[in-house]
Amino acid sequence: MSDSEIDASAPQTEIAARAESASQAEARAGSAAPAQAVPPRRRRPLRLLLLIGVPLIVGLVVLVVYLRGGRFVDTDNAYVKADKVPVSAQVSGTVKEVLVQENQTVVAGQPLFRLDPVPFRLAVAKAQARLAQTRTDLAALKASYRSKQADIALNRTRYDFAVKAQRRQADLAAKNFVSPSGLDQVKENTDLAAQQITATEQELKQIAVTLGGSLDAPIEEHPSYLSAKADLAQARLDLERTEVRASLPGTVSQPPRPGQYAASGATMMALVANGSPWVEANFTETDLTYVHPGQPVAISIDTYPDVQWTGSVDSLSPATGSEFSVIPAQNATGNWVKIVQRVPVRIKFDARDGTPPLRAGLSATVEIDTGHQRQLFGLALTRQAR
Repeated sequence: MSDSEIDASAPQTEIAARAESASQAEARAGSAAPAQAVPPRRRRPLRLLLLIGVPLIVGLVVLVVYLRGGRFVDTDNAYVKADKVPVSAQVSGTVKEVLVQENQTVVAGQPLFRLDPVPFRLAVAKAQARLAQTRTDLAALKASYRSKQADIALNRTRYDFAVKAQRRQADLAAKNFVSPSGLDQVKENTDLAAQQITATEQELKQIAVTLGGSLDAPIEEHPSYLSAKADLAQARLDLERTEVRASLPGTVSQPPRPGQYAASGATMMALVANGSPWVEANFTETDLTYVHPGQPVAISIDTYPDVQWTGSVDSLSPATGSEFSVIPAQNATGNWVKIVQRVPVRIKFDARDGTPPLRAGLSATVEIDTGHQRQLFGLALTRQAR
């Protein structure tokens, strides 16, 4: 072997020697590791802590959570509500003038819009003329009544004269001074006079009935006059109703436009009442076991996360929300699936100054303090109200 070959193989020998020494060191370290392990006696307390202590701590935590729970029930399925009054005209007509703007705050009795009053003014004029005509007709009936009374007196005079003439003719006929035909003519005149009296008396009774049974009764008390007077009052009331006013203080929404036709009873705009909002919270039926009116409530509005409201339970709905739906669930079908129902709970706000304004429909989160305390084997924990 030459000198160059010896020099080339020398590094390889050193590398092999180093690898052998490293493997021997690892072997020595592995043989020494079991000697440094924790003795079995030292591991027993750790095992006891893991097997007994940790489950016991977990059990105590669960017990405390159980005993402290059940008093407060909460839901975020809650919304601010307010009275929403549909505004409609009580008479039909064309909108002539709109006196408010969108989202304007109004007070009770403030005019909102007006209908075209011309047709209603004409109706008032016609009713006034009808009332005057009724008064004239009743006055004419009274005059006719008196005229019939005079006709009866005249017919009775004629009847008395006809009776006397008949008696004279009868005496003359008995002495054969007049012919039988002359006597018959006199008898006919007497009968006609009597019938004329009867006919006039019937006409008088008819007029008396038309006048309400009494000639001396005032015209203002006659049914026809009262009816015409009521028609006039109705026409004037319809004229007043052409101006639609706010029934309560609030904020208007979607007012009509001039020229729009307003049908009687049709909703023309909405009025949301101010100052008396409430919260409608939809609790699941399983949360209402201990809920009753008067319990305190903590209220949070999503729009104002830094403001806290307080209130109390006002009332609970007599039925679940599904009972008031347009198409209630048909649970008698064969594919029935039980679903936890929700019951609306009405919550009123406590009086408080300085709170921001609330709007109908805002989302809220409510928490009711039922005051109920859970017990387990006679053990109970008290919890302060939030």
